Amino acid sequence: MAGVYLSYPFCSQKCTYCNFASGVFPAELERRYGAALRTELKAAEWEWTPETLYIGGGSPSRWDTEDLGATLACVPGREWKEATIEAAPGDVSEERLRAWLAAGLNRVSFGVQSFVKRELAQTGRRHTAETVAGEVAMLREAGLGNINLDLIAGLPHQTVATFAESLEWIVRLDVPHVSVYMLEVDEDSRLGLEILQEGSRYGAGQRATEEAVVEMYELAMERLREAGLERYEISNFARAGYESPHNLKYWRLAPYAGFGADAHSFDGRRRKQNVESTAEYVALMETGGNGVAECVAANLEEERFLVGLRLAEGIGLSAAEYGAHRGAIERFVGDGLLRWEGGMLSLTRQGVLYSNDVIQEFLHS
Repeated sequence: MAGVYLSYPFCSQKCTYCNFASGVFPAELERRYGAALRTELKAAEWEWTPETLYIGGGSPSRWDTEDLGATLACVPGREWKEATIEAAPGDVSEERLRAWLAAGLNRVSFGVQSFVKRELAQTGRRHTAETVAGEVAMLREAGLGNINLDLIAGLPHQTVATFAESLEWIVRLDVPHVSVYMLEVDEDSRLGLEILQEGSRYGAGQRATEEAVVEMYELAMERLREAGLERYEISNFARAGYESPHNLKYWRLAPYAGFGADAHSFDGRRRKQNVESTAEYVALMETGGNGVAECVAANLEEERFLVGLRLAEGIGLSAAEYGAHRGAIERFVGDGLLRWEGGMLSLTRQGVLYSNDVIQEFLHS
């Protein structure tokens, strides 16, 4: 199943934990960006008709609806099987919702991250739990019930108890899809950099311990399963039939085309990445450039383990492939971290907690 990803890197404010190529930019650049995207889309040579669409960012929910509609009109395949827009709680209005539906969107992914006021305030988020509940209700009233809510485990001031509060809100709202991410610590976010430098800004000194984050994730697996949401990928949980086909293509190595600043593409053979700078991307589109910063051959043998083992279903191995990795497989099966059944290799529940270590073994064996 092929898909399209549109990058909209504009935000009302930059969250402390965010390590994406997004931020607050001049209004003039935001106005020019839609035209730049349409230029790139119109120049695309489509080898296939996309079945899924995903608009990420940034906060695409703030995108001018007329500009959004004009941009989506350049994407073939409508009506798409799944067409998602990421939304910041507080951005949804009846007017925007009508425009989204008219443009062909049929799924909304809310970047909630937490339902606890103190945790939200520390990260720079402005919404409340009540904001999320009200907008989920608004979507349902409009007939758009395919909703995802994101949570982050490991935020400053977060404890297992407060994470449990957020999970209870998730259960109460009864959405069909939930994503649970571990806080990423790297130099690309203000919070991550502060943690690495052992500073105290942005609550860096009050972040949860690794042991607490593991406990949060285990609690999420347990509580979400009780609520009818099964884990189908390390970070993603869904009711039967609501697994995201767009997300699944990344883990099953299906092709997708990315458009916009810092967007990535994969055609089954090569991986491409557009320039990261929003201003540079717009300038290139306005002067006849193609925006591509890098294009490399994909290493499909390694990537199959890297992405495929993230899925609960795992990956199928031939006898030759099993033989090439026999030592690692048998060791991890013996340790209770991998399961080998019916020609399928998958992580156990315990193995999910050590997934990075397990997967890395296959990238070097």
